[in-house]
Amino acid sequence: MSRRKLVAGNWKMHGLRGQLAEIETIDAAAAAAPGVDVALCVPATLVHHAAEIAKAVRIGGQDVHANDRGAHTGCLSAEMLREAGASVVIVGHSERRSDQNETSHDAWAKAAAARRQGLDVILCCGETEAERDAGRAERVVQAQIEKSVPEGASGDWFTLAYEPRWAIGTGRTPSADEIAQVHAIARAKLRQMVGDAADGIRILYGGSVTGANAGSILSIEDVDGALVGGASLTAEKFVPIIEAAAAL
Repeated sequence: MSRRKLVAGNWKMHGLRGQLAEIETIDAAAAAAPGVDVALCVPATLVHHAAEIAKAVRIGGQDVHANDRGAHTGCLSAEMLREAGASVVIVGHSERRSDQNETSHDAWAKAAAARRQGLDVILCCGETEAERDAGRAERVVQAQIEKSVPEGASGDWFTLAYEPRWAIGTGRTPSADEIAQVHAIARAKLRQMVGDAADGIRILYGGSVTGANAGSILSIEDVDGALVGGASLTAEKFVPIIEAAAAL
């Protein structure tokens, strides 16, 4: 099955209003690449401003609470994100799992909450360096998928992102064979869970993706796009990744 490439940026805890000009330039590049889907998941403080600017780029949040409302100081509901202008949200990112001790069940609940409010979901999974060195990478990813993917997941609203934790922001990337192997295993696990719908679900690769290596990574079997961290903060670094996806 042919799946459109998706290039999604995660600004993490970066970005002030003065950097909205970067979104304008990225948006123009996305408009010039109509065969590629582009998203930017910005800090909550920028979602509304970014959504007002973006025409070709989808604007998203970086996290969401599992409940629709309640006494959860400092948290944002899916309805709040949607009202601010978001149409997609990241859940289960490795930095949430490690820094905030979030579990796969937490990711599952957040994905379900986002879906209830009509937000698309990018669900992250990936092993640590110690888990890979111990030969457990595949089992870790399979377990995370099994416990995190919500019922009824389909390519209409759900995307999986494989991010080996040891490659995020380090400049290190797995080999093409290693990426292909994990993506194939992830696809098989999805097929086991949701049947034929798995063929329509995009699986992104994330972890030190740059303009220099994007073409080769995006050419790997079952790699349907990229989840990009640091390189998504500026048009200078992010646009070449969009262009690499468009050239395939």
